[in-house]
Amino acid sequence: MSNDESQMTSDQAPMTSPQPPGRLVVISGPSGAGKSTVVRELLRPGSCPLPLVLSVSATTRKAREDEVERVNYFFLSHEEFARRRAAGEFLECKEVYGRGDWYGTLQSQVASGLAAGKWVILEIDVEGATDVMLQHPDLLSIFLHSGSIDELERRLRQRQTETEESIRRRLEVARRELAFKDRYRYEVINRDVPTAVREICAILSRHAKEPPCSMP
Repeated sequence: MSNDESQMTSDQAPMTSPQPPGRLVVISGPSGAGKSTVVRELLRPGSCPLPLVLSVSATTRKAREDEVERVNYFFLSHEEFARRRAAGEFLECKEVYGRGDWYGTLQSQVASGLAAGKWVILEIDVEGATDVMLQHPDLLSIFLHSGSIDELERRLRQRQTETEESIRRRLEVARRELAFKDRYRYEVINRDVPTAVREICAILSRHAKEPPCSMP
């Protein structure tokens, strides 16, 4: 092969397409609104054409029998969680309901997903979402709720896993959290899971060509 032919072959080599941008998505709302169920269905293959991935949170609580490390949570000791918190490794973190257990979103989980072109979903509470939105005002935020406090109470009681004190506390928190819904870009009422999933996917799809979300 001549030098000219070699140069032509090199020039005609296919170029790799650029990595599509990743996006940061927050889905939050009161406990009992069905966030976990909706997000699980949203991530199910075929539910939404976007490259969605759930950010795995870290916690200090003990793993349950059916939970898997790095799949359900990163299960950390209190000492390790405190060390990472002091080192600024969390995008957001808090102690939940005063039980002594901490939950948080690791910066590394979000950054690696965005770098890979994924749409990283944070399924977190309203307090954590507020912290993240202050740091990343360009993210997509969705407030998911049941429609009313009465409906939320009905769902909590239907679970039959909550004490009366727990239900009362959750409803008090929910009333405070509902006051924050106007801070989110979108509001979705979870009347039924399939409809909520379709609505969220449609919202996300409208933003598919926007610039990427960056991490510090």
